[in-house]
Amino acid sequence: MTDFYKEHSKVYVSVDCIIFGFEASRLKLLVGKRNMDPGRGELSLYGGFVEEYESLDEAANRTLETLTGLDNLYMRQVGAFGAVNRDPGERVISVAYCALINVKDYSKELQEEHELEWIDVEKLPKMYSDHNEMVKKAIMLLRRRISTEPLSFNLLPELFTLTQLQHVYEAILGEEIDKRNFRKKIKTIDFIEKTDKIDKITSKRGAALYCFNKKAYEDDPCFKL
Repeated sequence: MTDFYKEHSKVYVSVDCIIFGFEASRLKLLVGKRNMDPGRGELSLYGGFVEEYESLDEAANRTLETLTGLDNLYMRQVGAFGAVNRDPGERVISVAYCALINVKDYSKELQEEHELEWIDVEKLPKMYSDHNEMVKKAIMLLRRRISTEPLSFNLLPELFTLTQLQHVYEAILGEEIDKRNFRKKIKTIDFIEKTDKIDKITSKRGAALYCFNKKAYEDDPCFKL
């Protein structure tokens, strides 16, 4: 550290991770109870302070990997939250990140170790500080991007039915979608491919399973649904 800017006050910088999953046709949020003061025991997002050697993205990635054991997750910065009194402990500016994971990829052991749980976003209780506001802004971000980015596939298994895909869209948008029009649009997207496999677990009749061809998308990254 140098003596530059020593006439200015210093503040803490943290990252908070808004981790969404999809289960039982619902958009879920991963939350836990704070294990530190202030706010010990309050429902909270999972986060941490940015170290001297880290960029914001590096701190967020570290936090996510520690929490989930997963890397290369879909992650986007939601925004900075810097109200003077947002943290009763110290002056803390937090940068929130939104991440999407497939719930079934998440280790139950890690979930229990960190004492976390999945909560339905439609029934979200009051959380610590401004964490509810962070979640609200993250959902708004997803709603703006879901029709122009293939982000929904991060919430699904590798093979999925069109009904599951439609339910992801409905869960994020918070409204029902016309099934016929939705499937008509899907058929125009080359990198959503029908496989020869059938889902006989979630569908009594047996529904065709589809996959997202990531390479085909990267070769021509144009998405509109």
